[in-house]
Amino acid sequence: MSTQLKTYLKFAGATVVIFLLLGYLAYTGVQDSKSYYVTIKELHKMGDGAYSKRLRVAGNVQPGSIKRTGTHVQFVLMEEDQTLHVDYTGTEAPPDTFKDDSQALADGRFDRDGVFHAKQLQAKCASKYAPQQPGTPGATPSAEPAKSVTQVQSTPAGTTN
Repeated sequence: MSTQLKTYLKFAGATVVIFLLLGYLAYTGVQDSKSYYVTIKELHKMGDGAYSKRLRVAGNVQPGSIKRTGTHVQFVLMEEDQTLHVDYTGTEAPPDTFKDDSQALADGRFDRDGVFHAKQLQAKCASKYAPQQPGTPGATPSAEPAKSVTQVQSTPAGTTN
């Protein structure tokens, strides 16, 4: 076998090993970042399958259930007649919109103790940006139009994000 062929085979072998490593890293990265969106009712029906997956669960924050200690927060999510105790231990404090009766989305893992351990938390208050309806209590005419989500996030015509 010639030295040129040996050099070519070594280079081809190294290239194959590099591509296999890159493929493995890409696959494991996708698996670690993948999360399944489930409702509280679906979570309770998942059985043992709920303990092995990264999940996202949404619901309304039960009034009076929020207990804060720095960035650590414990609260209860409600959805119809179902509840879920959530323990959030993220690196950032919950957003300002996280309060009683707000909609929240917790991302993390469900534990066998029945508590959902969240690493990420999102909250929104849908009524904050919705325009007030005429004739509703507290609706007063003003010169400033109500902010809507589309106005806050809109871009000038002909431009892209």
